[in-house]
Amino acid sequence: MEFQQQQYTIQGVDVIQLTREFGSPVYVYDGNVIKQQIEKLKKAYSGVDLKIKYAAKALTNISILKFVRKQGIGVEVVSPEEAKLALRAGFRPEEIMFTPSGVDFSEIEEGVALGLPINLDNLSSLQKFGAKYGDKFPVSLRLNPSIMAGGNIKISTGHSSSKFGISVQQLSEIQAIVAQYNIVVDGLHIHTGSDIKETDAFIKTAQTLFETAVHFPNLKFIDFGSGFKVAYKAGDPVTNIDELGKQLTASFHEFCERYGRKLELRIEPGKFLVSESGTLLVNVNVVKQTPSITFAGVNSGLNHLIRPMMYDAYHHIVNVSNPTGAEKKYNIVGYICETDTFGSDRLLNEVREGDVLAFKNAGAYGFSMSSNYNSRPRPAEVLIIDGQAKLIRQRETFEDILRNQVEIDI
Repeated sequence: MEFQQQQYTIQGVDVIQLTREFGSPVYVYDGNVIKQQIEKLKKAYSGVDLKIKYAAKALTNISILKFVRKQGIGVEVVSPEEAKLALRAGFRPEEIMFTPSGVDFSEIEEGVALGLPINLDNLSSLQKFGAKYGDKFPVSLRLNPSIMAGGNIKISTGHSSSKFGISVQQLSEIQAIVAQYNIVVDGLHIHTGSDIKETDAFIKTAQTLFETAVHFPNLKFIDFGSGFKVAYKAGDPVTNIDELGKQLTASFHEFCERYGRKLELRIEPGKFLVSESGTLLVNVNVVKQTPSITFAGVNSGLNHLIRPMMYDAYHHIVNVSNPTGAEKKYNIVGYICETDTFGSDRLLNEVREGDVLAFKNAGAYGFSMSSNYNSRPRPAEVLIIDGQAKLIRQRETFEDILRNQVEIDI
């Protein structure tokens, strides 16, 4: 079916043309948005020695890592594989913070061998680290402040029941291990979760961290993680980055005066940098009318974007190929043999078979959490830089599904 040309564009590039050139479904990232988000943070924290570490797990495509590195920031990784991607993208080892959680100690040893700064989040690993490295390799500690923050329990990580971090209530145990092995603790880290909109939650966390920091005389930095909330739809509350930067900077300066010297202030944004840059473009396979609901079934599913089913996440959906059609309510569903809903009761311009729908805010934890469920291939990825669309991941094929399977004679 042919549709009239529309002006839904990214950096002047017609998104319908993108689906014709690169196929559908396809993830498209706007490089300008990533740059703008980085500049917002630099401006908000201009009063301190700020180090930004991009939380790579949000979107690990190597071309995105190269693009982020070009903006002059570092990276935070959670696995040896992410670390190797970062190294291949051109980051120096000292620019990569390795913060694993609950991993076998061999992964930490691999991080040390790669020359990465290590951030430990449990006493067992700290004990092993001290026994093997003593004072020969500095380490930072991820602490759990026992503070509940954020809008979703599944992505809140700083509360007392979370698996992440060493509880601040175990300070005496940390100190005993540090003293036993003469461990050099050069940084403290806290990440309380995602989608935190209240500035007070960050400041409360900071005060907890400052109270703990005075017990560690060799610190070079304090890392406040991230969790900055972005808007998913009109009217959504967001983190006031400027106000947070102002308050946290002031608190940090006061602490440094008490501590006796200036330290680095670090943050680790992931979703904040890439979420709003990303759009998932899909085609409508079928429009299915029932007595009570109209379904728009698309050529994608939770295998490509799991956030709505996993987190009840909202992604704004636009019919980019029929923007003037009469508005109707639809349930937008995927093609996976599973309950697979992208959005319910969504008011969209009339949806027809073959239409192109755009899922907004799909840059973070979209492709990076995708799978081959139902033995379906993953989509292509495209990065738009200076008005030019560049393919940064080829669409998978059936051969990719078979690639690592071993077919034996039965």
